[in-house]
Amino acid sequence: MSVLKRASEMLKYEGVKSTAWRGAKWLNTRSNRFTEKPLAQVFPQDVIAVDWTIKRKFAAQPLVSKSGRPQLAWVISPPGVSSGGHQNAYRFMKYLEDAGYDITLFMYSAAKYPKISIEGIKAMVAGNGGYPKLKAEYRLYDPETGITGDFDGIVASDWPTAYAAWRYERDVPRLYWVQDFEPFFFPAGPDYVVAENSYRLGYQGIACGPWLAGKVTEAGGMPCAFYDYQVDSSRYTRTNDLRREEIFFYARPTTARRGTEFGLLVLEEVHRRRPDITINIAGWDMSTAGLDFPFVNHGTLDVSQLPDLYNRCASALLISLTSVSLLPLEVMACGVVPVVNDADNTRISLNDNPGIDFVAMSPGRMAEHLIAAVDNEKQVDHSRKIAQAMEGGSWAGPGEVVVSVFNKTLGLKKK
Repeated sequence: MSVLKRASEMLKYEGVKSTAWRGAKWLNTRSNRFTEKPLAQVFPQDVIAVDWTIKRKFAAQPLVSKSGRPQLAWVISPPGVSSGGHQNAYRFMKYLEDAGYDITLFMYSAAKYPKISIEGIKAMVAGNGGYPKLKAEYRLYDPETGITGDFDGIVASDWPTAYAAWRYERDVPRLYWVQDFEPFFFPAGPDYVVAENSYRLGYQGIACGPWLAGKVTEAGGMPCAFYDYQVDSSRYTRTNDLRREEIFFYARPTTARRGTEFGLLVLEEVHRRRPDITINIAGWDMSTAGLDFPFVNHGTLDVSQLPDLYNRCASALLISLTSVSLLPLEVMACGVVPVVNDADNTRISLNDNPGIDFVAMSPGRMAEHLIAAVDNEKQVDHSRKIAQAMEGGSWAGPGEVVVSVFNKTLGLKKK
């Protein structure tokens, strides 16, 4: 979607002030990070209302709906065009809907701007290939009233929404949809403390991968089930059987845990050693980043555009300093060697996958491995091999795991 078209939709759904605020942030983030005051992401009413030292007994109760369909209130921050975390949550909401659940989405946003427009969110989701289509009802979360309505279970999506979930008056089960270890997003301070305390509220967690599940249990004692990483092989598949002379890097400078600045050092070294290798960067518009090496700037792409880009590349630099993204498996499915930072969070989450090149975070060493994938005499054969290992991949198995955890937590019999 072009910048002008996005601006036009913002004006339509959010108004002039909110669009101006977004424009100022867009300009600011290309030179400086948008800094926030502590606890800016959470409504103070929610934090004040929760005493995590008092243990509430959240337990399954008879279904509130005579239809026999369990009712879920899912509290979540407003989804964005390229938000992989939201797309992943929507994926599993679709599995839950197909399994018989009704979902009401409460959009949670504590900031004054940007203004949250339900109709704008619906329009974005409808036109975005990364979001499955849900039947869910959408509402705005109001901190004055909290979550209102009759529900059999409440789902939190991150640390601010965990406090909103606690406030619901009925002691029905609470589930915590954990997608990262969020205290790591902050230095030692109020946000770190409140984020970590969200794992002490008596919820049932469910996380992506064993590393993250273990991390939140260790930090706050919250029991946490997990589903394994997977790839949608119907979308991500190998279509190029020729040698490849390009590499890929996922950049997101506003998200520190993706290590963008470190990755740029690696790419600079790749270019110094091998200026003939084409460097592709996607995930963020890097046109004004002032980089000292040539690159192809893809900006933010729709998920439908990614397989073609991956299929041009021999290797991909994918850094994750907290929970791992889905990219390593997705690029493998397209025959690309993922060069990933070697750490517990990556190895445990990705089950030491032999197709992944786990490399110490040294710019020179990572550059060496990216180049080696391009120069590999058996590059085409290796590309075929790692892609074949991903064939038949589907989220159906993880979907069954998630539905099973929800059913057990809400005391429902397996259908």
